[in-house]
Amino acid sequence: MPPVDIPAGRSRRSFLTTSAAAAIAATGIRILTEPMLARAEGHPFPKDAVVINANENPLGPCGVACDAVREMASQGNRYSSWLTDDLIKTFAAAEGLKPEYIRAFPGSSLPLHFTVITFTSPAKSFVTADPGYEAGMHAAKSAGARVVKVPLTKTYAHDVKAMLAAAPDAGVFYICTPNNPTGTLTSHSDIEFLAANKPKDAVLLVDEAYIHFADASNVLDLVKADRDVIVLRTFSKVYGMAGLRCGFAIGRPDLLEKINAMSGWNAMPITAVAAAMASLKDPRLVPERKHVNTTVREATFEWLGKNGYSFVPSQSNCFMLDAKRPAKEVIAAMQERNVFIGRPWPIWPTHVRITVGTQNEMERFQEVWHQVMSTGAVAQLNAPRWASRQVDLDGVVIPGISA
Repeated sequence: MPPVDIPAGRSRRSFLTTSAAAAIAATGIRILTEPMLARAEGHPFPKDAVVINANENPLGPCGVACDAVREMASQGNRYSSWLTDDLIKTFAAAEGLKPEYIRAFPGSSLPLHFTVITFTSPAKSFVTADPGYEAGMHAAKSAGARVVKVPLTKTYAHDVKAMLAAAPDAGVFYICTPNNPTGTLTSHSDIEFLAANKPKDAVLLVDEAYIHFADASNVLDLVKADRDVIVLRTFSKVYGMAGLRCGFAIGRPDLLEKINAMSGWNAMPITAVAAAMASLKDPRLVPERKHVNTTVREATFEWLGKNGYSFVPSQSNCFMLDAKRPAKEVIAAMQERNVFIGRPWPIWPTHVRITVGTQNEMERFQEVWHQVMSTGAVAQLNAPRWASRQVDLDGVVIPGISA
């Protein structure tokens, strides 16, 4: 390959960053997010709708976070690099990490995509669970990588030994724990086994978006041990900031540098950073919200069990519920009754994903679910009123993405 002439006045790093960003643009990659998978952006939901389809936290940002947003809004004309540095230092101190092991992003979707694009290729596969969160598959296909989907174990954990056996050419192993959509855990020991036995140049990408809801240890210790591990965190779930956009990629500095070369500099939303900082400093937030979510979820499970409905036991703010009939028909029937539930996965065509809402929302969900299940009522599979163009990504219909 001939040498590349770097224009005068530009460093190699800045040139590579710009070149990589241009390469991404040239491939036509579109960042796939949970809202895009859940529904098309467009008109608001009908009045008084129960919206439990996108794993959003119905509690929203906490009080101190809202106060921080109001106070910071007047500085919205400024970039937030100084405040972002403070946020990183605060998180690093809380978790016993070095600040250089952390990079902030507007949410965790960007670092998920950039990690997959950086470390997969036509020669390096992307390995994920089935069912599992689909965004990484979308990114891998954009990179020309083979996508390897491995069914969950009988206890709904990632089957790490099967993942290793299925892809000796892997570039990225993606573990979401608790898993989206099942809300189930993969043990620390299994993740550690995967990190120890993966191909030499592969990276283990651990998505801990839902970790705060569960009684489980995180894997930041593997990052501290300088393993080939990148951990994703977001303020979208337990912190209720999905619309504000703030998250982290956590890993060895050399791994983050490779992501940087692909992603370039991303300006952080200054109000989101202020809200995230305030949230981190509230010691009551996570335990209180975990308790609220657990209480409502377990009450819902108790009702489902008493009424003979089959579901996957979850430790998160979502779970999979078996309708025993084509899921798309049930989704449409629920929608006709103003209850919007989550999507199916191709491997489980009769299951739907349910987000845990408020107690009142879940009681309304139970009422409507029982109506649909007991009467056999099924709505016509017409496109929703707010739907736009759709394409099918590996069996999953994604509203709002044109082919």
